[in-house]
Amino acid sequence: MGSCSCAPAQPGQHSVTVGRSSSSLARRFAALLCALLLLPGLAAAQDWNYRVRPGDTLWDLGGLYLKADVPWQQLQQHNRIDNPYRLPPGGLLRFPVSWLRVEPAPARVLAVRGTVQLAAANGSATRALLAGERLHIGDTVQTAADASVTLEFADASRLQLREHSRLRLDQLSRYGRTGMVDTRVRLQQGRASNRVTPARGPASRYIIDAPAATSSVRGTVFRVSAGDGTQVGATEVLEGRVQVGNPHGQRLVRPGQASRSASADAAPEAVSALLPAPRLRSDATTLAPLPARLAWEPVAAADHYRVEVVLAATPEILLFAATTAGTSLVIDDLPPGALRLLLRAVDAQGVEGLDASADFLLSDQPPPPLTVSPLHGQAVNSDRPRFRWTQAPGASSSVLQIAAEPRFLQPLQQQASTGTDLRLATPLPPGQYFWRVASRDGQGHQGPFGQALPLQLTDEPVDPALQPPEAAHGELTLRWQAGSEGQRYRVQVDHRGDFKAPMVDETLAQPQVSFKRPWRGTLHVRVQYIDDDGHAGPFSPAQQVKLPCRLCYGAGGSALLLWLLL
Repeated sequence: MGSCSCAPAQPGQHSVTVGRSSSSLARRFAALLCALLLLPGLAAAQDWNYRVRPGDTLWDLGGLYLKADVPWQQLQQHNRIDNPYRLPPGGLLRFPVSWLRVEPAPARVLAVRGTVQLAAANGSATRALLAGERLHIGDTVQTAADASVTLEFADASRLQLREHSRLRLDQLSRYGRTGMVDTRVRLQQGRASNRVTPARGPASRYIIDAPAATSSVRGTVFRVSAGDGTQVGATEVLEGRVQVGNPHGQRLVRPGQASRSASADAAPEAVSALLPAPRLRSDATTLAPLPARLAWEPVAAADHYRVEVVLAATPEILLFAATTAGTSLVIDDLPPGALRLLLRAVDAQGVEGLDASADFLLSDQPPPPLTVSPLHGQAVNSDRPRFRWTQAPGASSSVLQIAAEPRFLQPLQQQASTGTDLRLATPLPPGQYFWRVASRDGQGHQGPFGQALPLQLTDEPVDPALQPPEAAHGELTLRWQAGSEGQRYRVQVDHRGDFKAPMVDETLAQPQVSFKRPWRGTLHVRVQYIDDDGHAGPFSPAQQVKLPCRLCYGAGGSALLLWLLL
């Protein structure tokens, strides 16, 4: 059985909530107390006032606002109107709240993130909840890990239900076209953030029941936690005022304050100040482009911190949430748009403090370019590799990043280019790396980075795949493997192998060289590949070509292949 609890009477607000009790005597005492407290409020909130407009008539207004069984003549008597055909514009017409038309006011699912389940009041099977759906009295919504759902009520009030939470909709109604809405929900588990529209009349209500206390408001921004075995229930107020109570006592919570409720068997604790907002470190915080990096100064008495990213225009829609015991965080993925970062400290009891906030713009334009080279996972024999990509629509320049890990938490190098290729300005040691490219428009605005591609840098010499030499017409011809398009080749041939005074030292456009054939002996050959931008790679290891006697050339001409000794 339940017991009656109530909030202190405020003009136009009355709340009676069913909660836990210990005895029948307690129930009767609580009911009597509620009645005594609410009597003044009931008298004051009996009527809803309407300001008469030109052309209004009693029968028209009665048809718009009164219940079907309440004739307009009763409205005339209640307001002591002698001539029902003449209503002075600007005057107040009093409507008893009990006479007003009451209609269902379903809640709308504004946004869903992650896995959210709906247990409908009609007894149908539990199913996934979708954005845009309508919820009715008796429906229960439950969120999984890393999930949230945002509900919008008939008066545009919004509730954000966080991860590992369960909410039941107890009352969803409105008083016709008066703008007054009666919204009552039960937070059975987890946490909810609320942005409540100011009340538009005496019957407007927004009440959240939690296991240990009830929160009643008339226009404010606040958070409520149900509490569990390790954390207390709490109401945290950011704007406006919230009345928190149960049969054992009441607390008025003002902005920047919280009231803890450890048990339904005791009054809510005295209000206390929320932990201050953390101070973001500008030297270590970059919100755009992704990945977003943030760092902040530690807050005394903080057990951990909560980081959220919401839509700037609709902060009740949660896009990202994380908790950390440290004072820094990296966010890898966010949708584009005008976003807002929220950061708050959380104490050991789970009570969350004031928000530090920062707005930022994350755009998906211009799009990242398509990469050309190096290929995915390619091994490149260079400490200053060259990168190529295509020109993205709307881009006037590009930005290249190199990192040792795919999340780019600490990029090793970043370079910009107005073209579609770029060579690293600073050498890198051999190892595994990742690279990605983003586009910039004419105003310097940078879009998102493209996919991070793995890259292997090696210092192992390039093998030119030297072919057996050919001798003909008094010349010896050496050929090797061709490089990339546009590359040139520097070849050196030496008798001794130290290449201090090579007999051949030429730079060629084709992968071959011809020179006057020597009489006999051993030749040492090495090749260097030169890119079209002038960057020269290392020489290949010298390879040995052992020549037999000169007479051997004439015996077979060019058809006789000499053997190659490494």
